[in-house]
Amino acid sequence: MTKKHIRIGMEDADGAKYDIKLEGNVTRDKVLKIFEMMDLMNIEEEQEPINMDSAGSKIWNIIDKFFPMGKFTSTNILEKYEDEYNEPVKLSIISTYLSRFAAKGRVNRTRNGREWTYQTIKIPQKQQ
Repeated sequence: MTKKHIRIGMEDADGAKYDIKLEGNVTRDKVLKIFEMMDLMNIEEEQEPINMDSAGSKIWNIIDKFFPMGKFTSTNILEKYEDEYNEPVKLSIISTYLSRFAAKGRVNRTRNGREWTYQTIKIPQKQQ
């Protein structure tokens, strides 16, 4: 099994820069603790404008818009993609991007019979 490496670079509103590096046995809980620390320091991720030029960004937009909480399959994404953008896309392209999103930790991927089901990973917000 390969070692995981995660590097997070941040800058706060005052211009201070932070560089956090996780190596080895990186778990979801450890990453959540980093985000909690960022929340305590009042560092928020800047929202980049959505670039809808690539298939990957369009697929992620479909996931975010239609499946923010529930489970979905690549076929569900295919149907919504074709309805939303009025253009054909191959199921293999959607499956490839979903696999990449799973590898990057953006979605959970679970085998269900002959197909994969996915669910977005949401970081819980603390109640104020």
